[in-house]
Amino acid sequence: MTTDLFLKGLVLGFSIAAPVGPIGVLCIRRTIAGGPLRGIATGLGTATADALYGLVAALGFTAAAALLVDNQTPLRLAGGLFLCYLGWVAFRTPPALHAPVRQSGSLPGDYITAFFLTITNPLTILSFAAILAGAGVGGGQDSRGAALVVLGVFAGSLLWWLLLSGAAGLLRAGLSPSRLAWINRLSGIVIAAFGLACLISLL
Repeated sequence: MTTDLFLKGLVLGFSIAAPVGPIGVLCIRRTIAGGPLRGIATGLGTATADALYGLVAALGFTAAAALLVDNQTPLRLAGGLFLCYLGWVAFRTPPALHAPVRQSGSLPGDYITAFFLTITNPLTILSFAAILAGAGVGGGQDSRGAALVVLGVFAGSLLWWLLLSGAAGLLRAGLSPSRLAWINRLSGIVIAAFGLACLISLL
């Protein structure tokens, strides 16, 4: 039963993290621009937020979940505006194949921004609650069971981000400055488009 709960959380965390959205594009872009550690820091921030949402869903904190969903408009507004800002920054950033990480961003900053962007999408908790219930580990778990599920969610989410940043890191070595410039511009446009879509959905 112990292993079963962890594995279910692992699969859940991986499956929710895997669809490539704005965080995925941001992770790829940061890895290519500043190296694999920046992609891993971004993924770690997202995995932390996923684990937090998983905890709320696993323990059945309905009041906390309702509070997040009821306040989704300001949260999504903040997330949408921040995505637009990150897209603009990515579009304007000059390429740097060998620039140190400290010149193109900071690892704590990458972690915090990824956590913020993930946590400002409270609808994620509904996905966790639905999938957990379908897997037979819905709300109301005891503390030990919830801890195993959350640990699995964190590990599964982080596994995806490690794979994604690793793959992007392999591509980085063969990119010329001109191609990096186009990747910065394209990723900036895509990230900003996600932000605009988020803002438009609030209308």
